Amino acid sequence: MTTPKITVYLDTVSPFAYMAYYLLRHDAAFKKCEVTYVPILLGGLMNLCNNAAPITITNKRDWINQNRQLWARTYNIPIKDDFPPNFPPRTLSVMRHLVGIQELDGGNQARLLQAFDAIYEGFWQQHEETWNPEVFKPILNRILGETDAAKVAELAGKEAKAVLLRNTETAFKEGAFGLPWMVCSNSQGERQSFWGVDHLCQVANFLGLPQPATPGWKAAL
Repeated sequence: MTTPKITVYLDTVSPFAYMAYYLLRHDAAFKKCEVTYVPILLGGLMNLCNNAAPITITNKRDWINQNRQLWARTYNIPIKDDFPPNFPPRTLSVMRHLVGIQELDGGNQARLLQAFDAIYEGFWQQHEETWNPEVFKPILNRILGETDAAKVAELAGKEAKAVLLRNTETAFKEGAFGLPWMVCSNSQGERQSFWGVDHLCQVANFLGLPQPATPGWKAAL
């Protein structure tokens, strides 16, 4: 049988992308899946969709904050109760650097995931300005070493610009209009896309994954 596959599109600015990322990385339900993590630019996706940023819609900012707290409690995901200061920040630079890691390491996602881990944790758990080069560059130096961090910085100023745009356009062509966007293939070779951390139970059902008998999963069903 074919291994269940998930391609998940992410931008560090999205709290719901962070929560989906956290569960895909840590929840036992997805341990047998082959997951590909793809950095994109959420603002660019919004432009392609002619879509307004949800946080700019009247009443929706408050709803988003309540909803992210609800799902974080449901799945026991570490996240601060309030938004980071000056939310939402501009994440273009940090996303280009994450794409630079993707380009430097090819199909090996180990260091890309270490970088996502640290940047997501810093931003959503600690309210650190991980979108700011003064903050994220030391993180990348620690993970990559100074030599490879310099290579990634060079890529971020050149090739990664085009690759980030291509990743974003690919997500759009796959039907994405928000994050997290997950394109899934099950063991029968069937393919389906899902939007949002609140659809992870449907992702698990589609992929034929056994779901843990934990309160969070029971509440989401």
